[in-house]
Amino acid sequence: MKLGQNFLIDRNILDVIERLSELCADDVVLEIGGGPGVLSERLASRSKFLHVVELDRSLQDNLRGVLAPFDNAELHMGDATQVNLAAFEPPPDKMVANLPYGVAATVIIRTIFELPSIQSWVVMVQKEVGERFAAAPGSDAYGVPSVLAQFECDVKVLRPISRQVFRPVPNVDSVLLGLRRRSGLDPARPTATETKLVHDAFRHRRKALAKSLSLSPGAQPGVRELARAALEQMGLPADVRAERLTPAQFVDLAARLAS
Repeated sequence: MKLGQNFLIDRNILDVIERLSELCADDVVLEIGGGPGVLSERLASRSKFLHVVELDRSLQDNLRGVLAPFDNAELHMGDATQVNLAAFEPPPDKMVANLPYGVAATVIIRTIFELPSIQSWVVMVQKEVGERFAAAPGSDAYGVPSVLAQFECDVKVLRPISRQVFRPVPNVDSVLLGLRRRSGLDPARPTATETKLVHDAFRHRRKALAKSLSLSPGAQPGVRELARAALEQMGLPADVRAERLTPAQFVDLAARLAS
C-alpha cells in the first residue's frame, strides 16, 4: 500500500456508493484509483462509459481482466495528478472513486477546475480531508480546500465510513464526500489571482488576513493597507481573519485589490 491505496472489501459500502452516485445509463464516469477493480466493475456495468486511472503497475493485469468484458471502459495507467484528464473521450460527467489518501485533495481540486464537464462527485476520502472540503466559514476546518471547492460546488459529507471496510485497515477514519457543481457559474472561476489570494490569505492563519497577505512571498507594496480598506468597504472588520470570509467575499476582495 505504498501508493496510499486502501481497498474496499465491504459490498454494502459499494452499494451505498452506487446509490449515492445516482448512476444512470447515460453517465460517463471517472474513477481515480481503480485498485483491484471491485468498484470499477460496478461502475462499468451501470454507466455509458468508464475511465479508470491507476498508478500501481502491479494492479494493471488484474484491472484489465476485470474490465475486459466491458467495451465501454478504458484503463489509463498513470499518476492522476499529472495525467491529461481533459483529453479523455468521452469527457466524464461524474467522478466516483475510493481516492488514494495522498492525492485526494489535489485530485478533487484538479477535477473541479480542469474538467468542467464533471457535474457531481462521490468520493471516499480521509475524514479530515472531507471535513475540510465541506467546512463552513468560521470553523476550524475551513481553509484553502474549502474555499476553492466551494467557488464552484455545493459540498457536503454524505456519511462516515468505518476503517474496518478496508484492507489493509488504515490508521484513519474515512467519509464519503459529495460535491455538486452549481449551475450558471463563470467557467473561468477561480482566476489565478483569486487562487493566489486564497492561498496567501490562509498562509498565516493566526494573523489577520491583511497581515497574512503582506507576509506572503511577492507581496505587493502596501497590500496590507489596501486589503484593510477593501475589507472595510465590504462591511467587514479591517482585521478579520481569512477563515471568516465566504468564497464570494474572496472573489469580491480579489476584484477590489486588482482595481
